[in-house]
Amino acid sequence: MSLVTALIYHRRHRLLGRLVQEALAFYGMEVPAAAEIGPGLTVFHRGFGTVLHPYTTLGADVTLYNGVTIGRADPWVPQERSAMRRVVVEDGAVLCAGAKVVCKEGVLTVGAGTVVGANAVLTRSTGPGEVWAGVPARRVGLRKGSWQPPATRAAV
Repeated sequence: MSLVTALIYHRRHRLLGRLVQEALAFYGMEVPAAAEIGPGLTVFHRGFGTVLHPYTTLGADVTLYNGVTIGRADPWVPQERSAMRRVVVEDGAVLCAGAKVVCKEGVLTVGAGTVVGANAVLTRSTGPGEVWAGVPARRVGLRKGSWQPPATRAAV
């Protein structure tokens, strides 16, 4: 586990939480204590420039590259009046460098095993194992190779 990943998992520590948040800020990362992070998070390139909204849920084995932003599509609206409820990144998803995942209303779900390409701007939910790219992001394919849904992986 990298230092940055360890810091992310310790950001809610009762005594060290504030110090951990400052250390993450040193790396240019904003990961609020309210964000839910599953096990097996991988952060590449120390996550420089990565920002997560407090209403973010990352599943197990999610991979984040540098410059990823997860947030609201309506930042000019006060949070309590925003129609955005949560962004859920399911197990095994990969958010490449500079990817932006922005939710306008309700819950935006990045499906299990989905890849969001570098500098893509994702504004809607995806299915499992899809590959999304572009501005705005659109589905450009399906993920092939070593990725399998969690149920299939257990049976192998």
